Amino acid sequence: MNIQTVTGEIAPNDLGRTLMHEHLLIGYPGWESDTINSGGSTEECFSICVDQIEEMKDLGFTSMLDPCPNDLGRDVEFIAKVAQKTGFQIICATGLYKEAEGGVPYWNFRANFGSTVDAMTELFIRELTEGVGSTGVRAGIIKVATGPGAMTDYERGIFDAAAKAAVETGAPITTHTDRGTMGDLQQRVLVEGGVPAHRIVIGHSCGTSDHGYHLGIARGGSYLGFDRFGIDVVHPDSERVDALVKLIRAGAGDRVVVSHDSVWCWRGRPFPPAVAAGMAEVWNPTHFSRRIVPKLEEAGVSGEQIDALIVENPRRFFAGDKLSALA
Repeated sequence: MNIQTVTGEIAPNDLGRTLMHEHLLIGYPGWESDTINSGGSTEECFSICVDQIEEMKDLGFTSMLDPCPNDLGRDVEFIAKVAQKTGFQIICATGLYKEAEGGVPYWNFRANFGSTVDAMTELFIRELTEGVGSTGVRAGIIKVATGPGAMTDYERGIFDAAAKAAVETGAPITTHTDRGTMGDLQQRVLVEGGVPAHRIVIGHSCGTSDHGYHLGIARGGSYLGFDRFGIDVVHPDSERVDALVKLIRAGAGDRVVVSHDSVWCWRGRPFPPAVAAGMAEVWNPTHFSRRIVPKLEEAGVSGEQIDALIVENPRRFFAGDKLSALA
């Protein structure tokens, strides 16, 4: 099956080197209330994003997934303009974020007048098949999320809607997890909802070094996102590398995708400027290639195994190819 990017469909074999979780632009709900700190202008953000992608292109990358959900400041027209300018293949998402930081007030209010699961399902399907609003830009994946240690009733409704939309359209799903928790439950809920396990990426699985947790998801037939390289304050990169090496040695290297979850531009100013500048030194889309790959090579991971993480695994995931059973 073809892959939907913000500038049209491509064949899976044309995907190339791919980062599976980066963000051009994010805005936490309520950012517009901070009228003192509105963030950079559209022109400034456009220039920043173009520069970031040119650096990625210099490293051989040709594609990325920006899984920003609908309620985190998503701007698909902006993403499409960056893609057109750079000739880069960008896949955007439809979906909704976790309860603690998403667009909860709107959907809770709407629940007074009918099923939000039905409304969310309709929304996701529309954005996958027709486009986001009147933009004509179609999403190529569904994004869902949970907070740490529990799936709330609100989040469960989103997962149920995502499963229905995925079954209806054949779209894949990528998720957000916190602190390396809830990925196993996410997988179970989506699979029980009819989503094939190999059409699911359990995101931020690198938030824990629990090998048993990782193997459980891998044996369940889904992909694990080791997609927060560069965020040492959440979980050290050294532990991410060790956990990834263990998975590869266990034969699960064919079901891991990598990225950074980097955010290139913010709506508003959630971080003080000095903090944001310090984070950007390593929290950027070149970090894996420049700093993590050498550590993997030192640990004995082959070039072929590294290439699988950024070429073959993303291609197979979006193509819908089934994964072999894992012992």
